[in-house]
Amino acid sequence: MDSVEAHRRPRKNRFDTVSEPFLQQSGLPFAEVLSGETIERTFAQQDGLFAEDDIFSTPIVLWAFLAQVLRGGKGAACASAVADIATYMQQTGGRVPSGDTGDYCRARSKLNLSALRELVVEAAQQLQEGADSSWRWHGLDAQLIDGFTFTLPDTPENQEEFPQQKNQSPGVGLPIARACAVLSLATAAIHDLNIGPYQGKETGESALLRGILDGLQPGDVAVFDRYFCSFMMLAMLRLGGVHFCARLHQRRPGDFRQGKRLGYDDRLVTWTRPKRPPWMSEEWYEQIPETMTLREVRFQVTVPGRRTETLIVVTSLIDPAAYPKEDIAELYGFRWNAELDIRDIKQTLGLDHVRCKTPDMVRRELWVTLLAYNLIRKLIATAAAVHAKQPRQLGFTLACQTILSSWMLLATGACRDACQLWRLALERIAANEVANRPGRIEPRVIKRRRHRYPLMRVSRQKLRQAVLDSP
Repeated sequence: MDSVEAHRRPRKNRFDTVSEPFLQQSGLPFAEVLSGETIERTFAQQDGLFAEDDIFSTPIVLWAFLAQVLRGGKGAACASAVADIATYMQQTGGRVPSGDTGDYCRARSKLNLSALRELVVEAAQQLQEGADSSWRWHGLDAQLIDGFTFTLPDTPENQEEFPQQKNQSPGVGLPIARACAVLSLATAAIHDLNIGPYQGKETGESALLRGILDGLQPGDVAVFDRYFCSFMMLAMLRLGGVHFCARLHQRRPGDFRQGKRLGYDDRLVTWTRPKRPPWMSEEWYEQIPETMTLREVRFQVTVPGRRTETLIVVTSLIDPAAYPKEDIAELYGFRWNAELDIRDIKQTLGLDHVRCKTPDMVRRELWVTLLAYNLIRKLIATAAAVHAKQPRQLGFTLACQTILSSWMLLATGACRDACQLWRLALERIAANEVANRPGRIEPRVIKRRRHRYPLMRVSRQKLRQAVLDSP
């Protein structure tokens, strides 16, 4: 059998189709992160395998769904995914589907949510375990925590679970969801995420974070903004063995004339347990300590052209010899990386506005997007390890483009020299240092006005009727 016919043979394990485009080459760092066998085992344990001998099987649907979220734009349409599957089947000798997207959409709805979430978490944990010691902060795993929002298509199902903002007229606004994410400082991978409605009781970022605290490991350092900095949140973190570094909440006074002085603008203070909040049970409240001894550090942030800002950071890392004041300030400064990571997820991968029309499918799109994000982070971590760089030095968008340029070749096994292809790809990714762009100053404005349509201020139904009634 010649090489062309060999490429068209169906693979023994089609879950390799999902893993191979993301650098599943033996001998490279992180090569075993989410292998085909791992993905298949995860779906099997969750009873999530379906249609093994049919066109729209679990691995093929997952592979096409990943391509959708990576491409964005016209490539994110279901018709584009079905075209990918048709090309793949033709190249591997399978049965080619028709152009109808209905079967593919129904197959997407079968993807097991628990399995998708488990794959995201496992990928992040494997990357963290394999991270170089120089990527960590003082040998500790720092986890960045931040919240964000995204909008959904305006359907009755989405509106019911994720209502639009209350100040918007019916039919005018979009359903909106709030999310809270935990991201690794070392690898930028997302470790966990929780979502809920934008407004309502127990829908804030702190409430969402409480739902995923179990994902933080003892010995981790949680880094977050002052919104999360409450006695109860800090106490729950310490009960789980997790350290923290956060900006002091604006409602809590920062008087450096009190407490035990450790150095200039550096002191130990004692916080007292407040009354039990309504969301906390009596049993859980009894486990919260009555007092906590914490460290508060004050420092100045100077940005050229702006006024100097004074920040107070509170942390459980109270040893000034092991963790100097300057290092604590540096650690809190790394919190901004969470904003950049979330921007990659929302803008590059299109999560600022999802496409699915029901809450169940929205969650599937969300977790497939996060899975694609972590797999791209695996590629970036590999390039960083091979070329002795930091993962956060390397650009995310170029890594996405690198994956997509060889997506079909590697999935079908049609690439003549995969090792050479990946060697060049890793070189390109490692050369794209995002923090090394001297002289680049870009104001946040646009030159091209794409549309001049007015904003919708009444429902579409009323607007249609107005057009019909016009002479």
